[in-house]
Amino acid sequence: MTVVRTRFAPSPTGYLHLGGARTALYAWAFARHFGGTFILRIEDTDLERSTPEAVQAIIDGMQWLGLEHDEGPFYQMQRMARYREVIGQMLAAGTAYLCYSSPDEVEAMRERMRAVGDKPRYDGTWRPEPGKALPVVPAERTPVVRFKNPLDGEVSWDDVVKGTITIANKEMDDLVIARPDGTPTYNFCVAVDDWDMQITHVLRGDDHVNNTPRQINILRAIGAPLPQYGHLPMILGADGEKLSKRHGAVSVMDYPAQGVLPEAILNYLARLGWSHGDDEVFSMQQFCAWFNLDHLTRSAAQFNPEKLAWLNNHYIKQADNERLASLARPQMLADGAIFNGNPPLAQVLALMKERANSVNELAAASMLFYRDPQPDAALLAQHLTEAVKPALAQFFERCETVEWHRPALGAMLKDVLAANGLKMPQLAMPLRLILTGQLQTPAIDAVLELFSREVILTRVRHYL
Repeated sequence: MTVVRTRFAPSPTGYLHLGGARTALYAWAFARHFGGTFILRIEDTDLERSTPEAVQAIIDGMQWLGLEHDEGPFYQMQRMARYREVIGQMLAAGTAYLCYSSPDEVEAMRERMRAVGDKPRYDGTWRPEPGKALPVVPAERTPVVRFKNPLDGEVSWDDVVKGTITIANKEMDDLVIARPDGTPTYNFCVAVDDWDMQITHVLRGDDHVNNTPRQINILRAIGAPLPQYGHLPMILGADGEKLSKRHGAVSVMDYPAQGVLPEAILNYLARLGWSHGDDEVFSMQQFCAWFNLDHLTRSAAQFNPEKLAWLNNHYIKQADNERLASLARPQMLADGAIFNGNPPLAQVLALMKERANSVNELAAASMLFYRDPQPDAALLAQHLTEAVKPALAQFFERCETVEWHRPALGAMLKDVLAANGLKMPQLAMPLRLILTGQLQTPAIDAVLELFSREVILTRVRHYL
């Protein structure tokens, strides 16, 4: 088999969106599956819309996801000499030609065709043909360069997602491949890049289907081999409409701010257009081992935020607690967390992460360990009754000598309850209020274990 070479080639006109991230993931995984090469290419020839900030956003998104490229990033604007070289060769070979029609003249051609019900297109005024006399070159007008698209026949390819696609050459006019200032255009640059970079498989969104026949014809004209193409269906919102900002985060880099782990995004995106039986949860190592082009779906995928939250909860529960602490700490500090003298954050997160669907939820839930408790007076009066106070005093005394680990603390609580004829909630509720200011916490013996003996004694003494 030919050595696999794939590429992810975004245009830096905005953030890295979920559809682009899925395309990058599939191209990366396919290269990894076959021990091939994954290339990052920045298609930045749209000078009006491309920005350095967008380039950085794409690179940041790829790095956060862990989709390491083997070659690149390559920038099309740094390859201008190569494009001009190929255009010169095509002009010499007769597969491209100079066109002096002005934009207004081309628009007039299209209007005439619309008027008679034809598809609007360039009419080939400057296209050289045997025996054809070309118009006089207008003075002081800089030409564009057009590709001499075949007039007859068709372009057909076996799309690895959609099956065989066939486009008649008469549906395409002679594409401008260089603007008057010499800047090459998108489809031409892509074809030359794929040739020079020896791309074997092109996976991209199905909004590129109309570009593919043009690129195939250019590749054939310059004598380049054709890659295999696969056009992935779009990702829709839960309402069936095209994914947009109103569906929530659509930029990949919105997700770390929302407390989503990259492994959750990757796992979720992998299943948006591909399947491996009923497997829902898998590592990227497993995904690369499984991934091929045989199980890509043709239908559009629907984005389900609840499913992503479920996956994120799974990966939070699996995550290293020190890593979670490094992610949660900035948010907690911003919320006023006091870490000095309070339990180690990694230990608290280990206790709290079972039900958290995001790192943000986990950070917010863990704050009860990191701020001065201010229990509601009415709630405290309701739960710290005269019947409970003797048990609280006995609890305080036992805390001074009990071994400080959860089993011993749990046994001590049961002894105190038995001695005072109480049930667990009768003592646990006021203890929760005294220690955290909250009625809802994990199991009280787990909470006690996390706080130091000194903190427990200080806070309980205040209420005796």
